[in-house]
Amino acid sequence: MKYLSLLTILPSFLLYPAYGKAQVEKRDSVANTEPAPVPSSRPLLGSLTHDIVRSIKFTGQEIKKVGVKLNTVDTTYISPNKYNLAFMLEQSSWYEHYRLGSNDGQSLSFAPNINTKLGVYFGWRWIFLGVSFDIRDLLGKGKNKAPRKEFVFNLYSAKFGVDLYYRKTGSDFKISSYEKFNLSKDYTNTPFNGFQSDIKGLNAYWIFNHKRFSYPAAYSQSTNQRKSCGSLLAGFSYSQHNISFDHTQLPDEIKQQLNPSLQFHSLRYTDYNLSVGYGYNWVFAKNCLLNVSLLPAIAYKKSRINDQPTQSGTSWAQWIRDINFDLITRAGITWNNSKYYVGASLVLHTYNYRKPTFSITNSFGSLRVYMGFNFWKKKEYREKKE
Repeated sequence: MKYLSLLTILPSFLLYPAYGKAQVEKRDSVANTEPAPVPSSRPLLGSLTHDIVRSIKFTGQEIKKVGVKLNTVDTTYISPNKYNLAFMLEQSSWYEHYRLGSNDGQSLSFAPNINTKLGVYFGWRWIFLGVSFDIRDLLGKGKNKAPRKEFVFNLYSAKFGVDLYYRKTGSDFKISSYEKFNLSKDYTNTPFNGFQSDIKGLNAYWIFNHKRFSYPAAYSQSTNQRKSCGSLLAGFSYSQHNISFDHTQLPDEIKQQLNPSLQFHSLRYTDYNLSVGYGYNWVFAKNCLLNVSLLPAIAYKKSRINDQPTQSGTSWAQWIRDINFDLITRAGITWNNSKYYVGASLVLHTYNYRKPTFSITNSFGSLRVYMGFNFWKKKEYREKKE
């Protein structure tokens, strides 16, 4: 069936020259005094147009069938979305934390101020588009800071989910904690502008019990979980981390005692991981849902420190050192009566990087609080009552 249109079009091109030639020869044999008319191209164009339209319709039908298969659910446990469009207001807060450690137990941790944004979003079925504003910028307090950049795309279907993201930090880091330093005063919350990072990556995960367990019910409000249920989850993640660190901007006391292994200026590493975990949707009251999911991951990391590649893979022991453990945590609570919804969600990523003389743990997460409503019912639900 997929090649039907192509097979229909090809004979038209192959037979058309022979057909035209036969018609001309026939006319010449009957009346040599009459000039042979030029064959009209309209039948061919009409046939070609018809085949193209039919191909487009067929492709649309196949895509629709795939969409149905990906989102088929057990309606005893999950109610599908009844509306085409949605409007949502959201407040989001972004959190980051980085811990640098040496082999002798010395460590430094940095974290920026929590970044809070306000957003307005408009959605069509599974796709949400909108704009968000940093509250500090609206209040005129972020003019002297390097801007943060954040791009996130999420897709939650019944069977699988995909997260694409890019984040670049600003310049408002502070020293949040430290260990194994002999200091004359407390440097906690001291501003530090010598740290920046950016992360870009992809998370993809498969939901095994997708007919009874709904991720979209907890994180995209496109379905409703009616009965409590859980599911085994499996996923793959790829991310690139670029970190720059200027230790010369540290307070003098800390700088003088800093372990040589922490005196790097750049770290770049690529993380590949496979995860297996579990998620559970608890319907604790009518239209009310609480979701918690954990996906521990085993990860392999390739790195460059100070723009020089680290030794990796030359022996079994060195290859094993490049294997670490990561964690993806999600939690969400929502009230959704199909038309109106309100809720909150938390997504936290934790990455660990380990070498014999050096380690880094970086975490980032987002907390969203939202409210909105759906409108313009789908055709199949317009005659049905809520």
